[in-house]
Amino acid sequence: MVKRKNVEALSILKQALTVNRKPFPWVKAFSAGLAASLPVMIGLLFGHLEYGLLAGLGGFTYLYTFTIPYAQLAKKLFAVVIGMTLVTVLGTLAAPYPLAIAILMGLIGATVLFIFGALQIVGPSAIFFVLVFAMVSGMPADPGLAPLRALFVFLGGSLSWVIAMAGWFFNPYGAEEGVVKRVYIELANFMDSVGTNHFNESRHNVMSVLREADETLTAGYIPWRETELFKRLYLLNHTANNLFMYITDYFMDAQEKLPQELGQTVRQLAHSFDKKHKGVYEKILQPSEMDDQVRQLFSKVYDADAIMNEPTSVINQSIQLSKLSLMTILGGAFDKNSTVFITSLRFGLMTIIAAIIAFQLELTRSYWVPLSCVAVMSGATIVATFHRAIQRGIGTVIGIIIASLILTLEPSGYIIVLFILILTFITELFIVKNYGLAALFFTPNALLMAESTSAVHFSFAYFASARILDVIIGSVIGLIGVWLIGRKSASSRIPHFIEKTIRSQAQLLLVLFSEQGKDFKPRKSKELRKMQINVTNLKTLFHTALGEIPIQRESLDYFWPIVFSIEHLAYLLEDCSKEESRPTLSDHVLAQLLYTCEMMANSANLQRSGSHKVIPEIKGYPTITKELMSLQNSIYHA
Repeated sequence: MVKRKNVEALSILKQALTVNRKPFPWVKAFSAGLAASLPVMIGLLFGHLEYGLLAGLGGFTYLYTFTIPYAQLAKKLFAVVIGMTLVTVLGTLAAPYPLAIAILMGLIGATVLFIFGALQIVGPSAIFFVLVFAMVSGMPADPGLAPLRALFVFLGGSLSWVIAMAGWFFNPYGAEEGVVKRVYIELANFMDSVGTNHFNESRHNVMSVLREADETLTAGYIPWRETELFKRLYLLNHTANNLFMYITDYFMDAQEKLPQELGQTVRQLAHSFDKKHKGVYEKILQPSEMDDQVRQLFSKVYDADAIMNEPTSVINQSIQLSKLSLMTILGGAFDKNSTVFITSLRFGLMTIIAAIIAFQLELTRSYWVPLSCVAVMSGATIVATFHRAIQRGIGTVIGIIIASLILTLEPSGYIIVLFILILTFITELFIVKNYGLAALFFTPNALLMAESTSAVHFSFAYFASARILDVIIGSVIGLIGVWLIGRKSASSRIPHFIEKTIRSQAQLLLVLFSEQGKDFKPRKSKELRKMQINVTNLKTLFHTALGEIPIQRESLDYFWPIVFSIEHLAYLLEDCSKEESRPTLSDHVLAQLLYTCEMMANSANLQRSGSHKVIPEIKGYPTITKELMSLQNSIYHA
């Protein structure tokens, strides 16, 4: 047992120190450096370094820039600017009251983490909101300066917004093109996997990227600006989905592989998205001998080829996209069993505790304790949290030494601007490689901005030891909080969410194939929304459980095929909801389906096996029937 724990500890340490092979984001890194340093330079030009540094806090907005549709990015970054401005006001007003600072810091962290988690927004989540609040609250207390400080942070954030959106002029649909290209690459791999042992794995990959493409296109859709390129991308994705469903319907149990020309043609289509090969690729001829089903598959591939090359005006199809409202998504995550909700509460509580402890210890710049706690707890799972603690610890200690050396030089004016530019640039360059490497440069950057306007000067030894002590205390509090509150919470709630999700799928089955389905718009139904929210919560919960310590291997091995089938069934039901005409099943057949789903839900929740029930065929949708059978097999024989 002791040996096993030592091996696991060494494994966690090794994973934390691993440097991945992702390419360096040169353009994003330079833009981030520009967004952070340019406001400070402008402040210097007008003779007010302190105002420039305030605007530089708003420059952290750029760090929330990722490869998403510009229509979505514009709204996301604007919300971040408003959030940064608001926490600046709160930090200024709360500065004289330590307890208020501690409580607000926890509330800000919990709220931002909940929103990012519920909306599945990529990015650094709550850490920079807490950082800005903490740094402002650490400035000289003067509530009357709240509007002025907020104005400069808003201006700095607005400049970041402009820098981030500049790419729209050169490649307005870069994110949408990228995800549709990946759809066709995975679709080609899926065609090659027919008749092999990799079929189910490849099917899952295609389904995942198709769902991502659907979400990306929905996020990037602007109803009053329907361009030809966007319509082409939408139609290509729609055709890819048809190809996927056709292969799943007719070749799911195939023993022989498909002609290799199919995969080659689709792969050529995917690579034609590249600028230098736009719409141009070598035509691959189809085999001379093939059956009707394969011939039909080639026909569908050529439909995609036509969409790629023909003017969209000759293709008589309209764009039909629907998405859940913001309140619906947030409401679905606001549940006592939701991982996002529970994690946010834990995050806020431990941040408050860390801040109170720091104030009670009367530490200089006490906000570095809760900031370290926040950085550590930002890991998505407990394993990720330990990784963060290791990376944060090593990176920050070295970073503090670097910061101490820089500050002993007493930099001023444009030297500060240069340091901010270089440190931010290197931070963004290495953040994709390893968080610890980024902490080497982010830490001195944040300390430089925080201390540059301070009239207090400390010796190198005092400053370095004080900050290192802050980091150690904050990291330990964060780890203790995660260990005590969340170490087994995810795996224990999986059965409940499986039960809940299967029941929501049964409700959607009922409205899709009953008399209620006549004149019914399932894409806007509460049944579809409920299922989507439940599936999202279940996937998040399962992913979180995979990172628990100790991991519940036997339990997760049981649940994995069940979650896999539930996700596939959800995709099939969503696809079915897009169809205008569906068969109306008899009351007897519907009752059998509902009874079967209810028995599966109960068995999964209790983790008990049961006898197989007869699953009636749904005319025109054989894959749904097969997936229900697969789900039943997973529950009763996993």
